[in-house]
Amino acid sequence: MLELKSAKPDVGKSGMGISPPSRSLGRSRWAFALGTVLAVLCEPTAMAQTQIKVGDINSYSNQAPFTEPYRRGAELAIFRDDAAKAGDAIRQAEELTASEGVSVLAGGFLSSVCLALADFAQQRKVPFVCGIASSDAIVWGKGNRYTFQTAATTYMNTLALAEIAAKLPAKTWATVAPNYEYGTSNVARFKQHLLRLRPDVKFVAEQWPALGKIDPGPTIDALLAAQPDAIFNAEFGTDLVRLVREANTRGAFKGKTVVSTLTGQPEYLDTLQDETPEGWIVTGYPWQSIHTPEHMAFRAAYEKKFKDYPRMASINGYMTYKAIAAAIKKAGSTDPEKIVDAFADLTIPTPVGPITYRAADNKSTIPVFTGKLAKKDGKGVMVDWTVIDGVKLLPPPAEAAKLRPAKP
Repeated sequence: MLELKSAKPDVGKSGMGISPPSRSLGRSRWAFALGTVLAVLCEPTAMAQTQIKVGDINSYSNQAPFTEPYRRGAELAIFRDDAAKAGDAIRQAEELTASEGVSVLAGGFLSSVCLALADFAQQRKVPFVCGIASSDAIVWGKGNRYTFQTAATTYMNTLALAEIAAKLPAKTWATVAPNYEYGTSNVARFKQHLLRLRPDVKFVAEQWPALGKIDPGPTIDALLAAQPDAIFNAEFGTDLVRLVREANTRGAFKGKTVVSTLTGQPEYLDTLQDETPEGWIVTGYPWQSIHTPEHMAFRAAYEKKFKDYPRMASINGYMTYKAIAAAIKKAGSTDPEKIVDAFADLTIPTPVGPITYRAADNKSTIPVFTGKLAKKDGKGVMVDWTVIDGVKLLPPPAEAAKLRPAKP
């Protein structure tokens, strides 16, 4: 078990060190290692010798393509595997808070797991930072004082895509998404945004395959039977691969615009490889072509340490732990209430620009990248991309606050 202790890191010009971390942080200097920065408490303070523990609960066994990059972005935490089950997540949270004495909880890939942990955090009054899951309900419909969210939400990703879709000539749309909260909320939000921007469009078909069990042939047949001009997709993982493979084999989506959430992330393109559907309009993470000093430093540190390139989850893991560290530093304490208070409008630097955890709804202002899919050297890439400030993709703070449950 890794125990996080405050220690002064070796920091280079990039603001992050790259030397190997030590398991005994109290006896050695260590690196930010992708910015997993519970060691930002590096100035001499009363906390200099305080042991700080953060419990990370995530789907490491069931969703490794997404959660392993996140783990790398936050590898100095105390990791627990939730096996993609909310019940297991709560059991692990009980163990971490009661037995291990953690000060903060983090993690959560599936929205159902994050929502369960959010409820646990509220009951036990312990800060919880959801790192990957994108459900709006985490900080809005079921939000609470103790739960914060790093990743771009469903609302943000679908608004970014709807703003592009509204400028297309397409008037009839079909949708395909997994039949659980992530899929249903993505479709609902995309419809909401697009109909507001283009009241003349119509949605003519919906397909709801069970998660992990898509039958691509009949699914595509049903979509095409409605003769839509364009398709909105929220499938991912192996379901996405099966859908794309079938569509490519049949040329099923030829002449149709496909708008797809998150498919431009490396986690998705890694599995598609040379089957990447060129021309799809997506949200994602074009890591190869972000040339800001902050991102180049992060990428260099990541590649040197892991001999691999960063994924979107790596960014989320970095941000999540950078924020936890900054909140603890600002609080000057590991007291849960003080850490929660410190998160209010907390701004931190990140590889994709500064983000703020808004006091109104505990949501980060992480930016969203949109672009098109293409192939290069047999692999999928995002091209013609643009980045949108997360502030522009969220309701104003006063409006967002009204989306949260009334305070008791």
